[in-house]
Amino acid sequence: MRFRILILFLALTAIAAKPVPKAPPVREAAPVDRGPKVRVALPNYDEETSVKLQIFLDNNDFGPGKIDGRMGEFFRKALVAYKRARGMPETGAVDQWLLDQVPVTYADFIIPPEAENFVGPTASKPSEQSKLKGMKYGSLLEYTAERYHSAEDFLKKLNPGVNLEALKVGDTVKVPNVLPFKIEDLKEGFVPANPAFANRRVYIDTTERFLLIYDDKNIVAEFPITPGSTTLPAPLGLWKILGIATLPTFRHDEGVLNHGVKSDVFFNLPPGPNNPVGVLWMGLNKPHVGVHGTNNPETIGRAASHGCIRTANWDAARVKELVSVGNSVSIFK
Repeated sequence: MRFRILILFLALTAIAAKPVPKAPPVREAAPVDRGPKVRVALPNYDEETSVKLQIFLDNNDFGPGKIDGRMGEFFRKALVAYKRARGMPETGAVDQWLLDQVPVTYADFIIPPEAENFVGPTASKPSEQSKLKGMKYGSLLEYTAERYHSAEDFLKKLNPGVNLEALKVGDTVKVPNVLPFKIEDLKEGFVPANPAFANRRVYIDTTERFLLIYDDKNIVAEFPITPGSTTLPAPLGLWKILGIATLPTFRHDEGVLNHGVKSDVFFNLPPGPNNPVGVLWMGLNKPHVGVHGTNNPETIGRAASHGCIRTANWDAARVKELVSVGNSVSIFK
């Protein structure tokens, strides 16, 4: 199955590499609501209130970044984007009804036996990674943190006296009561086109570092991203989604990563949450460029990526449920 996915994945790349009409400049103006450009001061919420808000936004597809109880950049952007989408005043003030949507802030997660299926050996070098059967989580702590969209340090804070580095099946961990990212629900394969989403559009703001999904003039979702790097910036212009692969095999090619050109020296890295493109590859009609997950959610919005649009795995898994093959993707500053 993995070999077949690799072949299909490479076929998509080959399609992208064929001559296609050059993507035109972004003539279609981005929506008036291009994103929360105006800095909005948030009240100094206490930790539990902050977590409630982060959970609420996350559950409604307005990603606040990792859940950590802090008043961070992406938390603010998600709150303002949500308010804009709902026609609410774009301030940092929050009505009680919103907080009431998260009546229980924390939950107890008991490590299930099947969690061990997603944890295994790791390696740092591509030559070593290519020999692994899968690029799994390195620990049950990493598995739990990603499942509940959280920073590992925050989970440690929530669980004083518990050695989270030595978790085992049956242990109980206090976690944010967010809708979990269930990696067990993902299967290797391609996501079919969804006719119901044919008119949706994706806007990627490389300055504010977030991805917006529109349905007509309505904002459907917003997620934080890392958009390319200084050497290989995300390509500005109007593109389209060619294909969406879950749990893809990744071709690690320094030529592509550093110069955008294939070389003869490469390693095929197996699927898994710690694959460099995470659990998703959404290829565009621009060779070697796509929207994908990541093996390190802590770096979203901060560390550079190689020309692609990187999201946390839990956000990448939701993006595939909100767009369709053929949708336009506008990348702008």
